[in-house]
Amino acid sequence: MPRCTIVSFRFGPTDGVSVVARNWANALAGLGFGVDFLAGAVEPGWDDDRPLTLVEGLSVGASGPPKADRLVEVLRGTDLVVVENLCSLPLNPSAARVLAGVLRGRPAVLHHHDLPWQRTRFAHVTDLPPDDPAWRHVTVNDLTRRDLAERGIAATTIRNGFDPDPPLGDHQATRDRLGLGADDRLVVHPVRAIPRKAVGRAVTLAESLDATYWLSGPAEDGYGPDLARELAAARCPVIHASHANRSDLYAAADVVAFPSSWEGFGNPPVEAALARGPRWPSATTRWLMSCGLWDSPGSTLATRNPSGTGWPHRPTSGKLCWPTTGRWRSKNCRPDGWPKGWNPY
Repeated sequence: MPRCTIVSFRFGPTDGVSVVARNWANALAGLGFGVDFLAGAVEPGWDDDRPLTLVEGLSVGASGPPKADRLVEVLRGTDLVVVENLCSLPLNPSAARVLAGVLRGRPAVLHHHDLPWQRTRFAHVTDLPPDDPAWRHVTVNDLTRRDLAERGIAATTIRNGFDPDPPLGDHQATRDRLGLGADDRLVVHPVRAIPRKAVGRAVTLAESLDATYWLSGPAEDGYGPDLARELAAARCPVIHASHANRSDLYAAADVVAFPSSWEGFGNPPVEAALARGPRWPSATTRWLMSCGLWDSPGSTLATRNPSGTGWPHRPTSGKLCWPTTGRWRSKNCRPDGWPKGWNPY
């Protein structure tokens, strides 16, 4: 059986890169690969039972680079290496350089979720992503693919995939753990805290709805001090804590906030729609609604359910169309799945 190793800074239960990495692992297993994982760290709640190797120096904020000999040892016998963002963003530049050196000349897929010029903090970085004739590059959107082409790197777009019938989360148990009553409103923001995720906007939404604000991801990109100030100034109850089960986040939520100013893809609006939860609109969510996620054309606000009746809105209300829009998609979408005449990127 051929072997594939998926490499990342870290793996966790709910962040977008980890969720997609696990989806890829499942797809590769379906193609006949034995799959294992390699990272610098693992977050509580990561429960994939496939082999996982931790190598010092690969994680974000590591004190030193990984040892090349150690990576060579771990990857011995691997037929294909899939690199999830580690050679895309300079969150650990020395690790990216060492890993790129180890992978030169051997089959690898560099899977790019974000690239340096897409974050203001890293706009000056020009040596990522690396390239090699033996590698293939995959992006999650066409804009990034075109950006890479302008830099002389050919790539293929593979958009993130989703389970059309995801497991249901535990609405009541999750809210009980948070100390929320039946009438308490909850705004869930299922992201890591970086500037483009617009935490302040999500907090403002929670304030306007007299709701509790739940941010599930940690601060990154040096955003910790700014985040602390934003949360301290919030005029609503704040929960800043991770949760191992992403389905529970959506099940517990009255509103899933996603006011990002920019996203490479943006999983939460799709996940929230599949979980039958309302979304606070952004450019991304407005596009998703144009795909027929909800069957009411008037459903454009987080506080309006698909029947247009307004607050309150529980996750079980409304008619979700995504799993049953085959006729709509065949009529309105191109063969690649996107609406006719629409270029989301």
